[in-house]
Amino acid sequence: MDIKEILSKCDHTLLGVNATWAEIKAICDDGMKFKTASVCIPASYVKQAKEYVGDRLAICTVIGFPTGYSTTKVKCLEALDAVQNGADEVDMVINVGWAKDGKWAEITEEIAAIKGHCDGKILKVIIETCLLTDEEKIALCKCVSDSGADYIKTSTGFSKAGATFADVELFAKHVAPHVKIKAAGGISSIADAEQFIALGADRLGTSRIVKIAKGLSDDGTY
Repeated sequence: MDIKEILSKCDHTLLGVNATWAEIKAICDDGMKFKTASVCIPASYVKQAKEYVGDRLAICTVIGFPTGYSTTKVKCLEALDAVQNGADEVDMVINVGWAKDGKWAEITEEIAAIKGHCDGKILKVIIETCLLTDEEKIALCKCVSDSGADYIKTSTGFSKAGATFADVELFAKHVAPHVKIKAAGGISSIADAEQFIALGADRLGTSRIVKIAKGLSDDGTY
């Protein structure tokens, strides 16, 4: 697969708690240069980043991140604030404790409520697969499918593990046709990226693929 095609599916990501504007600006520059799907950045930088990139690059941000245990009202307000500041896409974290309690209706209702505050923008739902059983993942595929969300996403990248091929394959078997898949966390090579895409991922949350592309560009082969 051509690296440009892979880059077009990447949410170029910087979510570290010590991220500075200079670093955010740099990944925006990279996102525009390498034509990534978006940059995924902290909510506090969304307005500044959108003013900087304009229509040249989609801005993605995260809410309820990384724990997911904010109240539904708080998550809704976060989503609304994000899109009002210029976010094109919102990645939310479910309440994993609710999943462990089997509160599937409540999870579906929360996702739907947040989607209703996104003003038509893309909503991706992070379920943190490393903390779940396969049965819980399958139940959450139904929650996301029924909620009106646009994507199911594997991981925050801030828990004990990230995306796995098995989880993306499981998602592909159990989400509704309208739900796309985002793999995130630990994607460190072109081969990994190609495999995730082949298994059904439409988006990749990663910073390393752009770094690889920059190296290729430096060599004159990009």
